[in-house]
Amino acid sequence: MASRPSSRRRALAVPVGLALTASLALLPGAGTALAQDAPAAATRSAADGERLSYVVNTSAHPATIARVEKAIAKAGGTVVVTHRKIGVIVAHSSNPSFAEEMRAVRGVDSAGATRTAPLLSAGTTEVGAPQYVEEAAGTTAKAASADAEPLEGDLWGLRAIRADEAAKVNPGHKRVTVAVIDTGVDDTHPDLAPNFSAGQSANCVGGVADTGQGAWRPYGSGDYHGTHVAGTIAAARNGVGVAGVAPGVRVASIKVSEPDTSLFYAEAVICAFVFAADKGVEITNNSYYVDPYLYNCEDDADQGAVVEAVRRAAGYAERKGTLHVASAGNSNHDLAADEILDTTSPNDTVPVERTIDPSECLDLPTQLPGVVTVSATGVQNVKSYYSTYGHGVVDVAAPGGDRYQVPDTPSGNGRILSTMPNDSYAFLQGTSMASPHVAGVAALLKSKHPWANPATLRLMLKAQADNPGCPEFYDPDGNGVEDATCEGGRQVNGFYGHGIVDALDAVK
Repeated sequence: MASRPSSRRRALAVPVGLALTASLALLPGAGTALAQDAPAAATRSAADGERLSYVVNTSAHPATIARVEKAIAKAGGTVVVTHRKIGVIVAHSSNPSFAEEMRAVRGVDSAGATRTAPLLSAGTTEVGAPQYVEEAAGTTAKAASADAEPLEGDLWGLRAIRADEAAKVNPGHKRVTVAVIDTGVDDTHPDLAPNFSAGQSANCVGGVADTGQGAWRPYGSGDYHGTHVAGTIAAARNGVGVAGVAPGVRVASIKVSEPDTSLFYAEAVICAFVFAADKGVEITNNSYYVDPYLYNCEDDADQGAVVEAVRRAAGYAERKGTLHVASAGNSNHDLAADEILDTTSPNDTVPVERTIDPSECLDLPTQLPGVVTVSATGVQNVKSYYSTYGHGVVDVAAPGGDRYQVPDTPSGNGRILSTMPNDSYAFLQGTSMASPHVAGVAALLKSKHPWANPATLRLMLKAQADNPGCPEFYDPDGNGVEDATCEGGRQVNGFYGHGIVDALDAVK
């Protein structure tokens, strides 16, 4: 992924490392970097002297919270932040028995460690350095026509969902904001600056929102994932570089990735959901999974506490009017299967192979109630070879890129082109790239129907989608072996949910 330790986010395609699930390929003849999802294993207790982060879930009653906060101190913990509206407390402790002691406290519903590595010492994995275009293509390239952006010829994903046509009807309204919960967004990029909302942006790493100037930006050029996602959603139509699905809406950045590791821990994601809700954000894009477990099993004390805490935060935001859109993942897993082999968790220490039941062990946040789960497609409107899927789990699909599906474009690159830090542009592939296409369409729907609540927007997203139906034989690499089985019919199935989103239908 980048020259810095990567974040195994969902942007990738093929599993190669931790972090940003995204496969990277840059403009002319650029290279590729793959990164994928990763989590796995069992309850974690801190060794003597190791300081871990914990979530403690209790009721939202002030007296109960006060009692639990005192118990945290008595057990050798320090309160980092208390989310009083949802009864979630984030605490640090080096007491090996901290979680166990907290679970015995009256009024505590659950408690658990959010990581398996000590604070300030998470693991990392290199996945390759991106090769950037030598010149700033967005500012030097000439548009093919007055109606197109300079690099629009390579935006096959926009054309696949008719976002280029939709922009002529309704490009979206400035009253709608999509918050990119990710590695940070370079708001100085000429394609993002016109639509950026600093007042709805923050750095939530560690669990407390920092709204200082620029706190929401990437740590460095290696943390490019969030900037790429933001461009797909709302890059401006301004004669520079590329365009987003909803070029008229606003985009915010809520950074949740740890420095040096780009891991997305629960306390940061909880902060992001609460912050987005309190700042009036209409839509969040979530192209990641909550580290260190690819699937959090509710019957595990630590993982179950994380599920409950993140669920409360996401639910709070939804009740305040925020719709969450999330990528399905890049493991080519069937989330509707009876069992899944997870070999990648925990990804911040030593992974342990385990077989999980996806109905009881959840990929967060994509499998939470109310979250729009998005699978990825290539230029041929066929499920991308890496995309996770599942009948009754995936809601809709969108372009995420696929190196096996080659488009007839100037570059011939089957990945998704978007913005990168330092005024650059690059191709990436992954469900991380599919989710922002859907978030953009959701923003268009919200612009046209400002009264629509999250539940209504979910129904609208499904209603305007076009379903290609299950392929007769799914063999993306052409080796004669079926790589996944699509369950369901023409209306709803495991590969595409209710179908591939259609931006033009959304604004008509």
